[in-house]
Amino acid sequence: MLQKLTFRKAWNFFLLSISYLLSTITKKHFLWGYPSGLAIEPSSLCNLSCPECPAGTNNLSREKGFMNLELFNKILGETGSYITFLTLYFQGEPFLNNRLFDMIKRAVEKNIYTVTSTNGHFLTTENVRGIIESGLDRLIISVDGTTQEVYEKYRVGGDLKTVISGIEEVVKWKKKLHSSKPFVIISFLALRTNEHQIEDIKKLGEKLGVNKVVIKTAQVNDMSCWNDLVPADEKLTRYKFIDGHYELKNKLANRCRRVWTSPVITFDGHIVPCCFDKNAEYPMGEINVTGFKDIWFGDCFRAFRERILKERKTINICRNCTSGQKVFVIFLFCIIILI
Repeated sequence: MLQKLTFRKAWNFFLLSISYLLSTITKKHFLWGYPSGLAIEPSSLCNLSCPECPAGTNNLSREKGFMNLELFNKILGETGSYITFLTLYFQGEPFLNNRLFDMIKRAVEKNIYTVTSTNGHFLTTENVRGIIESGLDRLIISVDGTTQEVYEKYRVGGDLKTVISGIEEVVKWKKKLHSSKPFVIISFLALRTNEHQIEDIKKLGEKLGVNKVVIKTAQVNDMSCWNDLVPADEKLTRYKFIDGHYELKNKLANRCRRVWTSPVITFDGHIVPCCFDKNAEYPMGEINVTGFKDIWFGDCFRAFRERILKERKTINICRNCTSGQKVFVIFLFCIIILI
């Protein structure tokens, strides 16, 4: 990703980092840069029915659909000169959008590090070649079990053989086309149903030839009651169960780098503060109506950041979020860039 940095992007990141650091220390709002990262939602629809996913359970309270290429180009035209990292997923399955490869190509042309995440059911030979030829930098594939019986307990409606076959296609075509990209990651969501297969997924990843296997902790949507999906091993969960409800293990600090560095844009152009705002409960503006610059530096976003600095626990989407635990990491990185 460092290869994507230009002087302009590095300087923007430095200004952004200083802004965030000063804001967290003084509890006053500072913002001197544009976001260094951006998440865009190609699709809010999904082919699976995962129990903790709003898209899969049809619990998204906002409209569903696909982002069109015209809107994507408008977003990139207004943000592409300073963002370094583009995440092409939010809710839904990105590969359901038939313009996904065009989106990736546009971002690559602007020297932006591109990432997308998939449940792996659309990794056909044609799509895999499209992935590689588009120049995608990182591909995350969710594999939450090493046997069909375990896998389908969370990935409801999914077929493990199809996913594994797709991963094999990606690895095979990378070799055939002599491409080092995309960097392929298997993402394993640790649950009570699959925590006994963690060593197995690591072995499977090695066998398949992926670049990395990542074990992730799961988010539960309803923290007010017991959830059978939360792992028994406390090391594999972000929660503790107290007095009949879940609480985050770590203290919810009045800071969050996401709202300074990486907003999210839904498929229809609504800008929300971060990826925890799945239902767009806190819309900052609509890029189809207002320019990105005016939204980013606008009163609505400013008021939200100020609220983060003073009373974050009162914000609904923040109560279940693990961001904001470390404040000096981003500052250290910007100092390195400056040196």
